[in-house]
Amino acid sequence: MADAPPLDAARHPPSEPGAASAAAARPKGTLFRGTRLVGTFFGADGPRGTTWHCTGSVIDTEARNIVLTAAHCALNMNGDYVFVPKFVKGAAPDRQPYGIFHIQRIFIDPRYVPDRGTATTKKTASDLDTAFARVSANQRGASLQDAVGGGLTFTRPAGYTHRNVTVVGYPSHRHNSAGRAVKCTVPTKQLRGYRQLSMTCGGYYGGVSGSPWITDYRDDARTGHVIGDLGGYNGGGNDANADYVSYATAFGADAANLLADAVADQAPPADLPPYRGIKGALPGGAARWRGAALMASGDYTGDRRGDLLVVWSDGGITLHPGDGKGGFLAERRLRRANSTWTHARAVTGGTFTGGARSGLLVRWSDGEVTLYPGPGPSGLGREIRMAPPGSAWKKAVQFTSGAFRADGGTGLLVRWADGALTLYPRIGTGGLGAGTRLVAANGTWTKAAALAGGDFDGTAGGDLLVRWTDGTLDTYTGTSAAGLGTRTRVRGPNGLWRHARALTVGGLRHGGTGNDLVVRWSDGETTLYADTGAKAVGTEHTLVDPGT
Repeated sequence: MADAPPLDAARHPPSEPGAASAAAARPKGTLFRGTRLVGTFFGADGPRGTTWHCTGSVIDTEARNIVLTAAHCALNMNGDYVFVPKFVKGAAPDRQPYGIFHIQRIFIDPRYVPDRGTATTKKTASDLDTAFARVSANQRGASLQDAVGGGLTFTRPAGYTHRNVTVVGYPSHRHNSAGRAVKCTVPTKQLRGYRQLSMTCGGYYGGVSGSPWITDYRDDARTGHVIGDLGGYNGGGNDANADYVSYATAFGADAANLLADAVADQAPPADLPPYRGIKGALPGGAARWRGAALMASGDYTGDRRGDLLVVWSDGGITLHPGDGKGGFLAERRLRRANSTWTHARAVTGGTFTGGARSGLLVRWSDGEVTLYPGPGPSGLGREIRMAPPGSAWKKAVQFTSGAFRADGGTGLLVRWADGALTLYPRIGTGGLGAGTRLVAANGTWTKAAALAGGDFDGTAGGDLLVRWTDGTLDTYTGTSAAGLGTRTRVRGPNGLWRHARALTVGGLRHGGTGNDLVVRWSDGETTLYADTGAKAVGTEHTLVDPGT
């Protein structure tokens, strides 16, 4: 290990005219002895023997054996590799402070495809330049986290601008003959057009790829929060005009899912939807989607694929036809901004009039309820009044459709202001029909913040998802006129799901299966939880990035 050269691409000081003087004014990293949660890799596949390769960090998981690095680093780990926390150059393998950990398995998003002939990329897929590795116990028989005494907490950042982030890595031998680690605490911003962070600091040469970006760093701490890893665009930096600028993938749903695969020791799914970057699967950024007031899923185009209909806070209405793979085709504007639709208080899509196409049911602020039997790409179509203005439906706080009828047909479940629940199984062009009271007025259900009907247990029956005001998520499988069915706690009280402002469930990933949950969060981020079940939310896919 003492003489191992770096395997990842070298990074050189600025060479263009005037760059040296400009670089002198920039922050410079400090070489130091290292910290227990960060280390480097060594492999036996070099042309001259051992190679010194990239930087890794210990992630706190229940598996207790997970290392974070960059995907372009992990792609090169084709031989016998080890991870050495707080590497000490010159010390024998058995004298390293925490031991040596053999790499057992690498986890890389299958959509990360480097440029031909190199391990780097400037494509959108560079956002996925994150990898995790499972390691064995060290030569003393201790697990990674037990040996180092802790781990970094994987953290999804709320945006790209941070005042102080510390980046710790191991530069190559050419610029670091003593084998020390480098650290630098600097502000970050977004790499424009990418879901990546950037920072400016000298001293980050070849070898630092995979370095953790830590928001609350302390020397030799046993904990901390990591929001990205050095990598991404062009392997993390080294552009001719930005030699002291480094990049990092900002952790999102893709990295979170990859970490879950590593912890479970299972290969990432092969049928992941195409990665679209910060453009997302839905048009417009988070600033726009903060105005998505109401959402309703359904098959509004008649192609047997789930579509998304959105009512905006300015009264505009858009239709987003689904592609059946969790993505969306070109947006269709059904109504421009107007004052009428700002009074819509609840919407839901369902096959209320029979057939395959979904209709749209709307409850207005004055208590009127209307049905649009055939909305589609060309417009909302005709309107049918189901309840007049001033009706009791003014107290219908939420409603959702689902296969709540005994014959599998569409029914409407309503939550009233007093906490009562009513099921309407026979809605059609002739009216709302008679309702069946499932729950009498009570204080508990007044705390239901959102309802969504779907098929979460795979039985094609009517299931209900409830988001409570404290962030709790529950499912009620087998909901029908006989009652709410079996309750399962999906998430206990939490701060995250209190920020779920609008949600709907439909068949957006696999056609008609109604178990794909779409959530619009308070910051405008919009996510798809594919194949949500009765006991857990599904695999998360970003539709609108929070930083856009």
